[in-house]
Amino acid sequence: MNGFGLDNLPYGVFSRPGGERRLGVRLGTDVVDLSSLGGHLAAGSLNPLMAAGRAEWRAAREAVIAHVTAGPPLIPLSAVTLHLPFEVADYTDFYSSEQHALTVSKILRPDAPGLPPQWKHLPIGYHGRSATVVVSGTPIRRPSGQIAEGVFGPSRRLDVEAEVGFVVGVPGRRLATTDFAEHVFGLTLVNDWSARDLQAWEYRPLGPFLAKSFATSASPWVVPLDALATVPAVPQDPEPLDYLRPSGPGFDLRLSVEWNDTPVSCPPFASMYWTAAQQLAHLTSNGAAVRTGDLYASGTVSGPERDQAGSFLELTWNGAEQVKLADGTRRGFLEDGDHVRIAGTARSAAGTEISLGSVSGTVIP
Repeated sequence: MNGFGLDNLPYGVFSRPGGERRLGVRLGTDVVDLSSLGGHLAAGSLNPLMAAGRAEWRAAREAVIAHVTAGPPLIPLSAVTLHLPFEVADYTDFYSSEQHALTVSKILRPDAPGLPPQWKHLPIGYHGRSATVVVSGTPIRRPSGQIAEGVFGPSRRLDVEAEVGFVVGVPGRRLATTDFAEHVFGLTLVNDWSARDLQAWEYRPLGPFLAKSFATSASPWVVPLDALATVPAVPQDPEPLDYLRPSGPGFDLRLSVEWNDTPVSCPPFASMYWTAAQQLAHLTSNGAAVRTGDLYASGTVSGPERDQAGSFLELTWNGAEQVKLADGTRRGFLEDGDHVRIAGTARSAAGTEISLGSVSGTVIP
């Protein structure tokens, strides 16, 4: 079933031409309409189901598996429009790949390379804009901004960030790492587009702002946590503070990045230093609340090898070492008309290989 069999069944929201939005699951290259099951599954968004809690999530998944097994009508993906599957409440982006942080430091801070002193003591993050989270396939307009002293114009170093997003179902505050599975409904692939020239000029002393807030693309599919196998998290040294222990589960996800249909990298999520459970605990540790539909992303996923880079900043060393694409052209950063697709696979709870779907976007002037 091309990674979309009974062990997976990710949730999405679709509509037919002129029709209303409906909740469905992906099966192979088709969609199964869930509206006939009633209750939360008859909504036009995942939010009601996500807010209902873990017991309802499990009951819904059992009902969906039984429904799909019974052989319902299948709707080809080519016959529907896919939408954002949930209403985004807030958006937070983290910075949790040690390799990404080290490489970016070498590129952007060659005078002081290395991790910031607090990096291994807490999951660093920033708050983005929920209003600019868009579904996969939405064209990405090149952002403009200040790129140097007295200079305003279109970004010349437009980039991607291959990430994994976690979607909050049940609201809460001051959550422990052990609360993760009771509050997070599932995960989705994310591309947090970045304007590196805007970022280099604006990010000191407060960090990312306009370089990140113009667009974040999310996959139309949310894979429920119950569909995924877990693995031990990366060992952490020094040992985190009490509120960040235990670290929570890791996930063996394998991402792939294509630039104009040319495979350029395969970032490994299992190497992330901070876990999604620790990110949630830290996010709420000061009393801040999470709401149904909150999206928080892992930060760029990168491994130690150049072909494991989750951003083109790293892949091309800030544009200095261009990559050759299948059509013979070379790129340092994204040009107008370029198309990027980030896909992923994972080990399911049943031990099979499943697909996380993909998130894509094309740059327009």
